[in-house]
Amino acid sequence: MPITPATAANSSSSGTADAILLELVDEDGVTIGTAEKLAAHQPPGRLHRAFSVFLFDERGRLLLQQRALGKYHSPGVWSNTCCGHPYPGESPFAAAARRTFEELGISPSLLAEAGTVRYNHPDPASGLVEQEYNHLFVGLVQAVPRPDPAEVAETVFVSPAELAERHARDTFSAWFMTVLDAARPAVRELTGPSAGW
Repeated sequence: MPITPATAANSSSSGTADAILLELVDEDGVTIGTAEKLAAHQPPGRLHRAFSVFLFDERGRLLLQQRALGKYHSPGVWSNTCCGHPYPGESPFAAAARRTFEELGISPSLLAEAGTVRYNHPDPASGLVEQEYNHLFVGLVQAVPRPDPAEVAETVFVSPAELAERHARDTFSAWFMTVLDAARPAVRELTGPSAGW
């Protein structure tokens, strides 16, 4: 991984990884401090900054990812294109673009802000809690995903009808419908009425 101001703060000079820090925020999304990633997700959870990305192809289909089985949080479940946490001091937009490339090997041809949503979703399987102030992004992708297998088990593009079928059949992340519903106005603006979102 290239060393940037954001990543330099999260790596030591010896090359070993330090604890990953998240930005803690208040109910208005104002930064109030930092916490170690896993500690911020321990019950009851600490409100922290996050992002969620929804990328669509030229046919208006949403790119979903199945989280890798080795992930400590929500392994093997389906979710939106990409989600994660900015490093302290990193803009949510920059973090969204960075993680989309790191996880999926693609850079959006368009990426736009789509609002924020605040939620509290416990994960029954892991016992961890998502207390997040989430920045939403929608965009377009023209490249074929090349997922990092440590992050992503599988990807698929889906229409709204295909998503409904898959959502009824497969396990999705606890936060998926919350972030999708919050992003829908921007999704509809991006994809147009014929896409059906």
